[in-house]
Amino acid sequence: MKGSFKYIALITTTFLLLFSCNEDKIGENEFGTLNGKVVAAGTNEPLENVRISTNPVSSTVFTSESGNFTIENIEVGDYSVEAKKDGYLADFAPVTINGNVSSNVVFELEVSTFNNRPPTTPELLTPEDNEVIEGIEAIFSWNSTDPEGDPIEYTLELTNVETNEVLLFEELADTTLTYSELTLGTEYFWQVTATDNINDPVISEVSSFEVMDPPVDNRILFVRNMNGNNVIFSSDDEGNEFQLTSSEVNSYRPRRNISVNKIAYLQSDGANADIFIMNRDGTGKQKVTSTIKPNGFNLDEINFDWPDDFVNIYFPRLDKLYRIQFNGGGIGEVYQTPDGSLISEVAVSDNSDMIVLKTNNLDGYDVRIYTITFAGNETGTILENVDGAVGGLDISVDNQRILYSYDVSGFEDASYRRLDSRLFIYDTDAMTTTDISDNKPNGTNDLDPIFSPNEAFVMYTNTSNDGISRKDVYTLEIETSSTRTLIHEDAFMPDWH
Repeated sequence: MKGSFKYIALITTTFLLLFSCNEDKIGENEFGTLNGKVVAAGTNEPLENVRISTNPVSSTVFTSESGNFTIENIEVGDYSVEAKKDGYLADFAPVTINGNVSSNVVFELEVSTFNNRPPTTPELLTPEDNEVIEGIEAIFSWNSTDPEGDPIEYTLELTNVETNEVLLFEELADTTLTYSELTLGTEYFWQVTATDNINDPVISEVSSFEVMDPPVDNRILFVRNMNGNNVIFSSDDEGNEFQLTSSEVNSYRPRRNISVNKIAYLQSDGANADIFIMNRDGTGKQKVTSTIKPNGFNLDEINFDWPDDFVNIYFPRLDKLYRIQFNGGGIGEVYQTPDGSLISEVAVSDNSDMIVLKTNNLDGYDVRIYTITFAGNETGTILENVDGAVGGLDISVDNQRILYSYDVSGFEDASYRRLDSRLFIYDTDAMTTTDISDNKPNGTNDLDPIFSPNEAFVMYTNTSNDGISRKDVYTLEIETSSTRTLIHEDAFMPDWH
């Protein structure tokens, strides 16, 4: 009997121990962990200091700088988790918590639009109301702000009054727009709409402007730098200017052909240059060159020629001279330098079997100016065996005078700086050279010379030799002292036909 009691006690003790161990195991499984992250909807930018709470209630925590949060020791079960932050719509997510494991949830909070205000009504700045634009390009600018700093999206509506054509420029993020295809002699209306994509759009007042009539009689061409690009202008004898090319592209070296009544010019993207042509009012722009393009030691220093009675445009490409019809056809090689020197500039006679070339090395120096026939035979030398930079070629109608500029200082450096560039005329009959830079101010350069239509004057660029100052276009009367006359300020690379 006594043994039976011992047996019963042993069984009871064992049962209690087993029950106690099992009870501890169940308790461990009653808690889990909730991990999560909160980001902004659309951008996925982490949101800091977002309040995280649950229902049923557990702990309340806030997100870290990285948008993360953790709630530990949360009882097993089903919960509704809330993410809440000022300026955003609260979000809820269902979560099931299991024992001894981590559950995860991600919130994407939308910006709250409650009490959000629309952008201010756009204020139209340029063109000014009733302004007359001297060119085919308009730079539209306006101003609008959003009280909450929301991104603003703009739509510009441009109406041609003559044709009722309406152009829409949509989804604009900037408050400026450049449009370079205006019609000459036309009136336009324009208006801007602003929206933050939360509130109703706001619309500006309507403004108008006119584009001047086509300046078909302008005989002077020049280049001006605008917004980091070279832009071509034309001008009449009174100095009234007209913009021909867009400030959004780099266009330079204009050359007018009287017979075809068009203007050829170079357009460069920085790595390559092509020859383009356009009408005298800046319309009808067409690219002429394609696979074989003008090239040389420096795209800013190369030049081409379009003789008045020719359909061909002549241009250099490294050590070769090419011709191409102004419609882009009939390209052919004319000449190749025998010593591999680079051709940088060319002037072609209108009425004789003569081409003038300027060649140089890879640095732009070791210059030769000489003449060849259309068959490529060398016939004469104008300049050679000199130090310093040479540039600008033109030839008189009787082929007896060749015009160029030369830095008589002989200075040479990697930046191609000139210190004392002067204008010279070479007489092909007398084989003599005359310095015509009369009364040139000290410390300046005369560059880019070209004969006037009657060849009694030379038009050219003058600028300080520091390489960064403004350039201006002047004329001087040949063989007449003290006749330097300012024609256009902030201008260079002139042409006069």
